[in-house]
Amino acid sequence: MIGETIISFSVLETLKIAENIAKNANPGDIFCLSGDLGAGKTHFTKGFAKGLGIDDDITSPTFTLVHEHGGGRLYHFDVYRIESSDEILDLGCDEMFFGNGVCVIEWADKIKDIIPKNAVWITISHGDCENHRVIKIENFN
Repeated sequence: MIGETIISFSVLETLKIAENIAKNANPGDIFCLSGDLGAGKTHFTKGFAKGLGIDDDITSPTFTLVHEHGGGRLYHFDVYRIESSDEILDLGCDEMFFGNGVCVIEWADKIKDIIPKNAVWITISHGDCENHRVIKIENFN
């Protein structure tokens, strides 16, 4: 998985890619998502939740910063609107980062200074056509 670049040609493929990645996730894992607005970070998270066996309605927590799904098996962050990492620290994110759930953080590059070094970084980029995406999976950088 680490070091892989995966091409998706549809939203459905992006969901399936995320679902497959999630099947190998363990409690305490952190997945950091980056990419332009509309690249598919929330769609990726929807597929990821499905891979964890979570059937909740996954929406972007843009105004609440974090949603808990599956009884704490998934913490879905969206830090697009924060000004500094202190805002996320005030929420007690360290309990979620080092807890029993898996964390998925949209716009994680905004809080890179507090992301644990064991995190997996997933960059989603627009491809050549409307639903074409390039998904790059890396270690913390």
